[in-house]
Amino acid sequence: MVVVLALAGVVSVLDRTILNVIVDPVRADLGLSDVEISLLQGLAFGLFYATVGLPLGLTVDRYSRRLVVIAGITVWSLATLYSGFARNFGELFAARLLVGLGEAALSPAAISLIADLFPPTARGRPISLFLMGQAAANGLGISITSFITDAAAGGAFSAVPIMGALAPWRTVFIVCGLAGFVVVIGLLPTREPIRRVAGPPVGALVQTRAAIGFFRQHAGVFVPLYLGFAVCFLANYGAAAWNPTMLMRAYGVTRAELGAVLGPLMFAFSLLGPLLGGLLVDAVMRRGDNLARFGILVAAPLFIVPAGVAALAPNSTLAMILIATSPAAVAVIGTTTLALLQSMVEPGMRGVAVALTGLLNTVIGATTGPLLISLLTERVYGDPRMVGMAIISVVVPSLLLASGLYWLTRQQVRKEVAARSAPASLLAEIDALSGKRTHD
Repeated sequence: MVVVLALAGVVSVLDRTILNVIVDPVRADLGLSDVEISLLQGLAFGLFYATVGLPLGLTVDRYSRRLVVIAGITVWSLATLYSGFARNFGELFAARLLVGLGEAALSPAAISLIADLFPPTARGRPISLFLMGQAAANGLGISITSFITDAAAGGAFSAVPIMGALAPWRTVFIVCGLAGFVVVIGLLPTREPIRRVAGPPVGALVQTRAAIGFFRQHAGVFVPLYLGFAVCFLANYGAAAWNPTMLMRAYGVTRAELGAVLGPLMFAFSLLGPLLGGLLVDAVMRRGDNLARFGILVAAPLFIVPAGVAALAPNSTLAMILIATSPAAVAVIGTTTLALLQSMVEPGMRGVAVALTGLLNTVIGATTGPLLISLLTERVYGDPRMVGMAIISVVVPSLLLASGLYWLTRQQVRKEVAARSAPASLLAEIDALSGKRTHD
């Protein structure tokens, strides 16, 4: 189940990030500006991804999570296929909306499934495996998109009906859209695990009120935790959206070089990050040091700063190496945050808790990050080749702010734990781990 969900994560990120590598061909074909491209990268994808995330989180907590994932993959794959036939900004915007709608179902359902398949002391690694698929897809996406684009330009699809007559960037969307249906086939033989929920199911309205009351009661913990996650991903999404274009514009890197160098480098670091995150989370849990996970979150954003200043590198090789390191630290943040949420909320709120990360992550991160960079490039620096300075201006302050927000979260959790007013599930886990440590 976890392996297939990881493959779903690969396809989801691939379909989401195709546009980042083919910015200039799409821009030229459809007559778009950098700001319009940023709206397709962020707002178009994020609008439905954010607004339907919470309803889908409630759905995940009440109905078959496996079927929710299958439906989501089908929707976003069809939308990716349609992107290959878009004739203008409006049609491509609509397709990206539907990609966001379908992908909003994946993380809440997948994390909830994993939480019921594994005990608390062993969730870090399966969650990291799921996130590894998404992290690795950033590097794979660059290589796959570059390879398909160059192959299509060389006539590799000339004998294929429909695709043979299309521009190379359109062929990329079609091929990647078809890949989603392979994952659907892989999910069909899997089974829904039994939920680890105490008591009978409650109505959606009662469930919603309970979730709102819970988060309001512990706002001092969850507000900086969620905001730190969102601001960190503002930096991540913004840089990921424009780094390939920055390399091509500022350093003269070709799309083939992106696929041959940056793609494999990002893939390697993307595998390292989730493994490290899963091992760190499980290690501190086995040691009984539950609160140490918050320390991981404070430090991790600072390790992304070198990637954020890649545009200052003296050559393209060093710039690509620096950029490639960011997925490792980002994956550690994702693994740690999602593992923490599964421990901090009740089982019946897990879908909503993960959906909230998607909501804020999208509204603040995926939507705002690419847009801010494009606005700075066009309106402040006034030169497309200065997109690297725009990336630095957005990414570095965001990472420092994220680290500070995580520090506030850790301080508030310590206060609540000392006063025994922290979330009951977190206190119970701390007590259980403390007892285990004493016994050992």
